[in-house]
Amino acid sequence: MPFLHLDDIPQRTIVPGCHVRFVHSDNMTFAYWNLDEGAVLPEHSHPHEQVCTVLEGDLELQVGEETRLLRRGEVAVIPGGAVHTAHAITVCFVLDAFYPVREDYR
Repeated sequence: MPFLHLDDIPQRTIVPGCHVRFVHSDNMTFAYWNLDEGAVLPEHSHPHEQVCTVLEGDLELQVGEETRLLRRGEVAVIPGGAVHTAHAITVCFVLDAFYPVREDYR
């Protein structure tokens, strides 16, 4: 099915305050995150390349030893295997694109 509406995709809570809807293509996974103010995605890594785009809100993102405050329209490119964590300073809407597809989130 080539057309979807995010409201029709079940939302999952991965960790407290971190709610997500996943869209999968043959080769990529897109994660649409609704993050509550103060929510934290714990430190983790995965083999997938990740592009993180803040669509709304203020998100503190740490990749390796570098920490940045990302605001609407800002993007971070996270290499596969990089250790990273995120903290929602405000309510956030964030789009993550992963390559290759995240089979663990299907």
